[in-house]
Amino acid sequence: MVGSVAIIGTRGYPSYYGGFETAVRKLAPYLADRGWDVAVYGRPGIKSDDPSRDSRVRVIETPGIENKSLSTLSFGLSSCLHAMWTRPDVALIMNVANGFWLPLLALRGIPTVVNVDGIEWERAKWGRLAKTIFRLGARMTARFGTVLVADSTEIQRRWMSEFSRESVYIPYGGEALADPDPVEGPLHHRRYVLAVARFVPENTIPEFLEAARRLAADYEVVIVGSAGYGGTLDEAARSLAAEFSSVRWLGHVSDDKRLLSLWQHCGAYFHGHSVGGTNPALVQAMANGAPIIARDTVYNREVLANAGEFCNPNPQDIERAIRRVMDSEVLQNDLSAAAKARLHDGYTWESVCSRYEAAIREQIQPAIQSRRLVS
Repeated sequence: MVGSVAIIGTRGYPSYYGGFETAVRKLAPYLADRGWDVAVYGRPGIKSDDPSRDSRVRVIETPGIENKSLSTLSFGLSSCLHAMWTRPDVALIMNVANGFWLPLLALRGIPTVVNVDGIEWERAKWGRLAKTIFRLGARMTARFGTVLVADSTEIQRRWMSEFSRESVYIPYGGEALADPDPVEGPLHHRRYVLAVARFVPENTIPEFLEAARRLAADYEVVIVGSAGYGGTLDEAARSLAAEFSSVRWLGHVSDDKRLLSLWQHCGAYFHGHSVGGTNPALVQAMANGAPIIARDTVYNREVLANAGEFCNPNPQDIERAIRRVMDSEVLQNDLSAAAKARLHDGYTWESVCSRYEAAIREQIQPAIQSRRLVS
């Protein structure tokens, strides 16, 4: 055995909730393959009979308060308290909100590799209190995190500028659908518009829904995602689907194969994420050759380079960009090929997981020496 690693800060394993969970589903078995004793902390309710679950990965459920404001902090605290007792060689921490609990791990001589994610305190979905908590958590992470991981070079720059901390660059990975499925009926290959996102304002969902109202007259429109807690955007998507037979709102889709197939066959994929680094959905879209139209941000340009079209975050510009791609088979094919090629510039899961393992492995000897001092 190389050593023991505890993964803290996700909903569990295997979970399909978001980017952190996708990364853990890939990384945990990868580490087990290489001789690590892997434990993933999570919340109660993860299905134990999931066929993708690797039996070598131990799952540790801890208590917490399940609501929008306190879930991350409460489950993070209980996980870190348990890890203080079990004392893994290294802890991989997801989310800077868990920065508050890093001193607890440091007291036990447990080094931490912390994925800082995006700039959470700039997300419109959070209120003033939540933004303040994330900002303070980031400061604690900068002070107490052993190694920081940034998923984009722009995030690296922000952390150096604002917190004077260097970080290791590790993006998210993507995977193509191994056995291509036929297009999901009643859809047709390259003839539908697709959007996949959590329903929060910074993902340009309100603007896309308004553009979709006009696009629905000429194309099928498929919308994947929800707010997770209900709300006005869910209601808007539901109303749009009820009004137009050409609009399908699928809500949250946890079936990876179905989601990858939707990207593979779409005629245009709109990616409206504006805050954060490398977004997992964008990389998955690239891997499956989706013709991509992305909101014009420094993060999306970093990931796509020349493998996508870009637009401003208003309904008119979104509609124009999507129509341009939907009405040109040549442009669709060019964007699809460019997206697949871009994936191999460091965005494969093999590349991503190997970088994580290297960052974790580097902490083994310092951890042993630190424990001798603490003990």
